[in-house]
Amino acid sequence: MSEQGSTGSTQVAVLGGGCFWCVEAVLVDLRGVISVAPGYSGGHVDNPTYEQVCGKNTGHIEVARVEFDPAVLSYSDLLRVFFATHDPTTPGRQGNDVGPQYESAIFWQDESQRQQARAVMAEIDEQHIYDAPLVTQLREPATFWPAEDYHRNYFALHPEQGYCQFVIAPKVAKFRKQFRDRLAR
Repeated sequence: MSEQGSTGSTQVAVLGGGCFWCVEAVLVDLRGVISVAPGYSGGHVDNPTYEQVCGKNTGHIEVARVEFDPAVLSYSDLLRVFFATHDPTTPGRQGNDVGPQYESAIFWQDESQRQQARAVMAEIDEQHIYDAPLVTQLREPATFWPAEDYHRNYFALHPEQGYCQFVIAPKVAKFRKQFRDRLAR
């Protein structure tokens, strides 16, 4: 089940930016993104469940598998949006979500992605966008394990849920304002 960087005319990125509901809710609206699937990557347990990952003993990070069209959205630009829409300076947490499953991570899929990720991270460091250094892990390709079906499109399907209203909605609103020229709709 490990992913390749390219699937014909599309590419795949695997990104961990805290809660996968947040990452999915932001990236699904980005022009050039074909699909976003929440899941788990980087751990030592096969076919992990959400409960196992939340137990903090699987080594997995909550990630989003993003299929995108590089003719419309470059991998580097996807990473710039990724970095702008989560806090890549806090190890093991995003806001109130605390634990190793919420690490900021990029699972590069091929050497080109690894090099582009390094370049974007260096660019962010040079621009002093954050007050603290990046702690985003740049990790080798790893098996992507899809999350349970009830996690897919969580924000779109449950906008009234408290976490969606107080955590995801402001993040999506910030993204839509900051990247309005890159929205798919």
